[in-house]
Amino acid sequence: MPLIRRSTAAAAAMAALLVVTASACGPSEDKAGSESGATAAAGQQGDNGIKLPEGVPTSLDDLKKWKEGGWKNWDKWARDASDFANPVIKNFWRPSRMSKAKDSPNTLSTQSAGEGQAGTDPEPPAVPAKQVSRPYHRNMAPVGRVFFDSPEGPMVCSGTVVEDPAHPGKSNMVWTAGHCVHSGKKGGWMRNIVFVPSYNDSGLSAAKAETAAQREVTPYGVWWADWSQTSSQWIDTGGKTGNVGSAYDFGVLHVKPEHGGGKSLEESVGAAVPVWFGAPSANGVSSIGAYGYPAAPPYDGAKMFNCTSRPGRLSFAPTTPTMYRIGCSMTGGTSGGGWFVNRGGKTVLVSNSSISSNEHTWLAGPHLGADAKGVFGAMSKKFATKG
Repeated sequence: MPLIRRSTAAAAAMAALLVVTASACGPSEDKAGSESGATAAAGQQGDNGIKLPEGVPTSLDDLKKWKEGGWKNWDKWARDASDFANPVIKNFWRPSRMSKAKDSPNTLSTQSAGEGQAGTDPEPPAVPAKQVSRPYHRNMAPVGRVFFDSPEGPMVCSGTVVEDPAHPGKSNMVWTAGHCVHSGKKGGWMRNIVFVPSYNDSGLSAAKAETAAQREVTPYGVWWADWSQTSSQWIDTGGKTGNVGSAYDFGVLHVKPEHGGGKSLEESVGAAVPVWFGAPSANGVSSIGAYGYPAAPPYDGAKMFNCTSRPGRLSFAPTTPTMYRIGCSMTGGTSGGGWFVNRGGKTVLVSNSSISSNEHTWLAGPHLGADAKGVFGAMSKKFATKG
């Protein structure tokens, strides 16, 4: 299928197969939530004046001191969103460590509550995922992998470079799933969160990627999150299985390069996609393309895949937004990966992978309405004068 290539002119190349059947004259706002009341943030070190607690690791040497009981201290502290930080630890995410990252325990979890619920369509037929053409930077440049540490160890999701209205052509923002940045109800913020655009650009096997040179696995470097944002609904209700929190399972990262530099993420990668808030519901879209790096068997996380399918509806409750659902065989690790449609000849992001069936025959993603717009807007505004 046509893909997003590493140039502005080709950013809409995927449009031919992703056709929105509803009118695209203007977004129809989701009534659930509000722009100002649906945001929760995590803090950064340095620019925002946040003081790190004594002993928090900011280097590999410091990190060794935290192996015995230190993570518990971090988890307790990280629950306080106003005090969260994600200090850069250079050379922490090497190819060997990336290869050990597992799909998040919140990723693509089992659910059945939606079946039979009003507003839920019959389960879609399975659609086999297809490998994305390589090199990725020439075919799907905005997509990459999100790595982070959780209480269960190193984990991985997928993410997408998205446009930032406050910095046209110079965005440092990444769209992903809420559970890739925060563990939800009774949980806390993830640690050591980074984004790697065009991960494993040439599609090496998992075994070769583990021992490959850094530049082969991270062609545009490692980008550390200096701020993360998700919905208050996900923080209050999110969990490891599909529930009402899944309808708000989206997140945004603001990132900076591990080794510094003057170029933004969008300039470095050469591409970014806009987010369409208030896009048509599932019955108004003829085709959606979902992209990501599935890591749970039968996949190994080394290669990028995609599924293209007509979406149906999945609803958990009458009071929560109805999710998109498509047939797709991709597994854990795909979470947070972008869902794209064509809007007036331009490829835009309308959702992200959140949950799937036990058998991995379908994926579901949230509809991005007013709540998502509020989360994104807060992030863009926060860095409007910073870059």
